[in-house]
Amino acid sequence: MTDHPAPPRRRLLPDLSPWRSSRDFRLMWTAGLVTAFGSFLTLVALPLQIKELTGSTLAVGAIGAVELVPLIVCGLYGGALADAVDRRRLILLTEIGLGLLSAVLLVNSLLPDPMLWPLYVVAALVSALTGLQRPAIDAVVARIVPHDQLTAAAALNGLRWQLSAIAGPSLAGVVVAFAGVSTAYGLDVVTFAVSCLLAVRLSAAPPAPGAEPPSLRGIAEGARYAWRRKELLGTYVVDMAAMLFAFPNAIFPFLADDLDAPWALGLMYAAGSVGSVLVGVTSGWTARVHRHGRMVVLGAAVWGAAMAAAGWFSQVWLVLLCLAVAGGADTVSGLFRSTMWNQTIPDELRGRLAGIELLSYSTGPQLGQVRAGGMAGLTGVRAAVWSGGLACVASVGLLALALPGLLRYDARTDEHAARMRDLRTRPAPA
Repeated sequence: MTDHPAPPRRRLLPDLSPWRSSRDFRLMWTAGLVTAFGSFLTLVALPLQIKELTGSTLAVGAIGAVELVPLIVCGLYGGALADAVDRRRLILLTEIGLGLLSAVLLVNSLLPDPMLWPLYVVAALVSALTGLQRPAIDAVVARIVPHDQLTAAAALNGLRWQLSAIAGPSLAGVVVAFAGVSTAYGLDVVTFAVSCLLAVRLSAAPPAPGAEPPSLRGIAEGARYAWRRKELLGTYVVDMAAMLFAFPNAIFPFLADDLDAPWALGLMYAAGSVGSVLVGVTSGWTARVHRHGRMVVLGAAVWGAAMAAAGWFSQVWLVLLCLAVAGGADTVSGLFRSTMWNQTIPDELRGRLAGIELLSYSTGPQLGQVRAGGMAGLTGVRAAVWSGGLACVASVGLLALALPGLLRYDARTDEHAARMRDLRTRPAPA
């Protein structure tokens, strides 16, 4: 009996297999969607409240400074922690902590004279808890989703995030404008309560037998593993290069002015998410790709080329189109990075490797903002954008040549993928 090929529409639409096959994936996906909407409310309300209290752009910009170090430090420690404790428990406790911090913001905003310093303290603590939680969330996916559905799971998670990134800020703007920051914080508390109720229902995810307590030695062990696996190392450095050279979001306000289109600023920020959503809703084809490393490189290179074109064109609609293409390409690269990690990293190391991924994910855009701003001051805004895009393409190409294992990677034959596939399909001992 021969298998009939899936109809074209089925091949194009997202693969919903992880949603159908895994109760825990459904719970995590729904909890993540609810939490993301609430977090975007606070993401908009917090800087607005600092602006209202101080009237200082420097005071608003200082949020990023207080968030970065806790995210890096706790991300690395959180990765080691995710390999040493029950990941479900870690996710739940940090989710409760994040909800309590939103409650602190709510109480402070209801005071007759809201205080400024708690806003920075909460921002730093939220960043720290996010660093502790994110590796556990990333690491648990490969345990709750069948091995051959991990690409589809990554696509669905990306789609969830991008839908939130488009709708969340829009809803937050309306709430803050008409009901104030206190209402935004209150709604965020409610969303955390809902996500905690969902997280309670997740199955236990205990550490591997013989797991050691988190330590610097354990973190170093994860780093050595990533260094030995050059194709895995390539996924980290390609992403960092792409963000370092071609992440110009900080200068979008100046780009809009340069194009004589200040009305398009919001569209510039949203265009990348629109491109990402389009990739997500047409991601059925991704399950048939096996050369994941090549797609990581291709996606990063197209991201850079699209950013270069966005800096070159002077017509605002072409610029927006390029930004949408860049967002879609970045999603493709990220989707296959995630698949490579989840399909090949041993469960006992997955948390620590997720912590390293969080480090690359968080520092790359931050450094990219600095690069873009500095280059814009030296060469002009548009030149800073297109030159960064070209530098991205060149650096990604050089990294691919320097790490040929990334281009050779094939999920069907890779020894690490085969070992994990065998472990996931092996019958449990009686």
